[in-house]
Parts: sequence; structure tokens; C-alpha cells
Amino acid sequence: MDYLNVVSLYEDLSKTSKRLEKTYLVSEFLRGIKKKDDVEALLHLIRGKLFHSSDARKIGVSSQLVMKALARSSGHSLEEIEKKWSEIGDLGDVTEYFLSHKKQKTFFSDSLTVHKVYYHLRSLADLVGAGSVNKKLGLISELLNSSAGKESKYIVRIILEDMRIGVADGTLRDALVWAFYVKVPYNVETKNLDMRGSLREDYNAATARVQRAYDLNPDFGVLVRRILEEGKESIDSFSLEIGKPFHSMLALKVENAEEALEAVGRPALCEYKLDGFRAQIHKKGKKIFLFTRRLEEVSKAFAELIPVLEERVKAKDFILDCEIIGYDPFTKKYKPFQEISQRIKRKHDIESLAQKLPVEIQVFDVLALEGKDLMHYSQEERRKILKRIIHEKDFVLRITEGKICHNTEEVEAFYQKALHAGHEGIMIKSLEKEYSSGRKVGGWVKLKPVLESLDLVIVGAEYGTGKRAGFLSSFLLAVRENNNFLTCGMVGTGIKEKEEQESVSFSELTMLLKKDIIEEVGKKVVVKAKVIVEVNYEELQKSPTYGSGYALRFPRIVRLRTYDKSLKEINTLQDLERIYKEQRGKTK
Repeated sequence: MDYLNVVSLYEDLSKTSKRLEKTYLVSEFLRGIKKKDDVEALLHLIRGKLFHSSDARKIGVSSQLVMKALARSSGHSLEEIEKKWSEIGDLGDVTEYFLSHKKQKTFFSDSLTVHKVYYHLRSLADLVGAGSVNKKLGLISELLNSSAGKESKYIVRIILEDMRIGVADGTLRDALVWAFYVKVPYNVETKNLDMRGSLREDYNAATARVQRAYDLNPDFGVLVRRILEEGKESIDSFSLEIGKPFHSMLALKVENAEEALEAVGRPALCEYKLDGFRAQIHKKGKKIFLFTRRLEEVSKAFAELIPVLEERVKAKDFILDCEIIGYDPFTKKYKPFQEISQRIKRKHDIESLAQKLPVEIQVFDVLALEGKDLMHYSQEERRKILKRIIHEKDFVLRITEGKICHNTEEVEAFYQKALHAGHEGIMIKSLEKEYSSGRKVGGWVKLKPVLESLDLVIVGAEYGTGKRAGFLSSFLLAVRENNNFLTCGMVGTGIKEKEEQESVSFSELTMLLKKDIIEEVGKKVVVKAKVIVEVNYEELQKSPTYGSGYALRFPRIVRLRTYDKSLKEINTLQDLERIYKEQRGKTK
């Protein structure tokens, strides 16, 4: 298939913000795919990702290298390209502009196919070592020289992993349902969808069916290829496979112990909710794989855990669901996720960092054992199996502490015990529930403290790119400490794209902050402390990155408070210290 066909889809997707229309456009494209096509390459390109999440390879190309390749292909200077980039804010658009205004002609070039674009771009990840930069430069230049029209724009965007076409996994899943399972009555003219009665039931059943297959094998290319080659019923045969990550079972949040027991039933298994990172551990024979919740393989980054698992898990083949949590090697106190997160991405000096930031494996579930799929076993049965195969050792490998609770009083007591021990909260699980991949599957809930919102002042920001080019889109927040302002996090969510939408918009914040810019370096600016915003967040963590010593985890702007709050009324460093102690029952 010609790459121009995919580019045409990209262009259509870019013209609409409506999810239903995007779903329709992708579904029509999927209907046109044939068995002979490179199906997996096509699906990866639609998602704008060249590698599966579990593939550790990265393209490893910077914006600067792309601009050098563009300069070579177009004949324009690097200075001209950088200036245009600062004006437009999207290097893909910049590439299209300069290649349509070439100063030099390309006499020999091949037309681009999906196969060539996909595999040439993937090969960038394999170019390492001496001379690799020049080789990457040459390969990118070759693709740009061969590109026509808008092809170059999307080649650059996919290299920089910034597609801007708005196709998330949910959209692609629904498009797959529309294309192969249910004929959906979507009106192209009115952009409306009307599903009622049995059609809605059929659609929901098909969506659940596709979602289950995708959760067990998170690769749309594999799903579509299986459908084309073996028929739409074939996806029902997907199951767990050791060595291939899957979407973990997730919990819904509840407000109190009573709500928790109503959701999962009585009695229930209560476990500590730990502040580490979720991990799947797969073992098949002598091979052991560690995957994060985002399906990234991190086996090399945590190589010291391999012999522990070989020695202390009494099984040849297994899949464990666990939390990997960091601790201080001297005090033996657990550390927050933010302090150990650097280990996940570390490529060099892994052994020295492992000594500075050791981790403990806390296992809470077993999903496969000696060739047997345990997902359909009850939570109670899986817990018993776990206790049989795990040989525990403190600060090495443990089963997450848990207790069977029969009433709200027991749940509340266990919850307070968890907070006093410094944990995030607790998980409450149905004893009868099977293990089901995904978020809204029921059977597990989590109980955590509800943290108060904060009124903070913006002291810095960064200009955005693409549709946010020209607007400040990421904002540095601070609390007050006497007459000083100490930073505590960056926020870019909760802000609306358009003025007519509720909440504060990017344009409004930009207008308010621009007149008070003190310093500007590249895309980053320092601003006078004037604009106050109310912020929600999931948790407060200690952090050496920010001046306050604390960082907001997953902050989100709720509303603008500049017009009804003064700087004297914003939250202080003392407030952060208090919240940090209270959120988990911490004491000095």
C-alpha cells in the first residue's frame, strides 16, 4: 500500500475533533485493508507508534537532527528552519513548508510505500555507536527526499512521536468494532449516531469482546491480522502468554469503607496500597521478564531481582502481579515512587543506582502457574496459591500484607493501620472475583485519603507546539514561604482549548501571564508571581526537584483564583508539610 493512503487518513483525522467522526474514518480505512497488506505496519502507523509498548527500542532522534536532515533535503539553512519553527511551533508543518519551497531539486527518488516508511523509520532505533548520527541523518534525508506533498509532515511527526491526529486506543478499538463486528448507523452528513435496543446490546457485547482480546494481547495489528486471516470469531481464543505483557486489572476509587464493601461484598480481602510501580513478572524456564503497567520491559533496569525470583518463587513458569517499591538502604523506610522512578528509564550505571535505590518486590496476585491459566480462579484461590509458592524475605520479596475483613469497622481499622505505616491507602477485593484485565471490571476498589485542593501561584511556563503554538501550555506552580515563592510542580491539564468552554483556557492564561514575563529562554519563561489557580492532585510527594521539597502528583487546574484571592492567601510551605504528614498518617 502507498504511504499516501495513510497520509490521506491522517489529514481527514486532523480536520475533526469529533470522536465519532474519527472512529468512522478509521473504521472505513480498516475495511479497506487486505490480507496481503502489511497489516501490523499499518496499524502501528495509524497509532503513530513504531514499536509495541513492550519493545524497549526507541527511535532516538532529536528535533535538532530532524532540522539538519531538513536543511540537507531542502537547501535552506538551519537558521531559517529554526526561525520558522519558532513561528509555527510544529516541526512537521515546518518540514512540509520548506520541502514545498526547495532550493534544490531531487532527481532520483522512490515513491513511498507503507513498508518502506515503517521499516526505514524502525531501523533508526538500531543505529547506535560511532557514526550512528550521520547514518540517521542520511536515512531521514532519504525519506524526506522521496516524500511528496504532506508525506514529509507526518514522517517528521512520527519520528518525534507527536502525531496530533487524536486517535487513542479507545477510538481504534471502537473503529475495529465498527469495521468488523457491528454495522453502526453513523450519519456522515449530521455526524450523529443512533443506536437503540438490540443494536446497542450487540454493540456493547462486541466492544467488550474486542476489549478483552486487546487487554490480553495489546496489539491492534495482531488483532486485525487475526480477524483477516482466521475470521472475527478467532479473537476469542486469545489468552495469557508468558513473555507477553497484558493490561493489568485496575481498581475503582471509593470514598469510604461502607461504599467499598457494597462494591465488592462481604467478607473482603483488604491489602496495603503501596507507593511503588505496578509490575508484571513473567518466568518461562530460565527467562524472566519484568513489565511495567504501561507494558514497558524493564528487566535490565532491575537485573538484581532476577536471582531473587529464581531462588524464592517455587515454580518454573509463572506470571505474578506485584508492586515494586523502593526503600532507604540505611533506615529501611519505604520511599515514594517519585524517588525510585528514575530507575525505570536508567540505561547506564544500573548497578550503582540499584545500590543507592534498592527495591522490594511485593506480590499480590498470581495469574499463571506451570502452564495453567489462573485468571478464572477466584481471588481467594489465587491468594492461597501465592502463599504456597512464595518464599518471603523482608526487603527482598514479600506477599503484600492483607486481611480478611467482615465489616466496615475492620476495614477502617486496617485502613488506619496502612496510613500509619506510611502507605497510600488500601485495596479492597472481592474474594470470589476472577482476574479481569482493564479498568472498569469491578471486584477491586481502592480507598485513599481525599486531599484538599490548593491555591497556588504560577511563577513560570513553557510555550506549546502544534495547536498550542503561540500559547503558554505548561505552568510552574509555587507555594508561599514568607515573602518567597517555592516551586512544587508543573501542570498542563484541566485547562480548556477554547474560550467558550468552562474553566480557564490556554489563551486566557497566556494573556494574563505574558505581560508579566521577567525572563525568556527558548520556549521557557519566568513570570512575576501574580496569577493564582486552584489545583487538585492525587498525592503530595517529597521531591528534590522543586524548591519546596515537595511535588504534586498528577496536578490538574480546577479554576482561576486571581480575581478573588491575594498572594497572601495562597497555600504555604507549612500547608504542604501538614498535608504530607496527614495523607498517610506520617509523623516526624
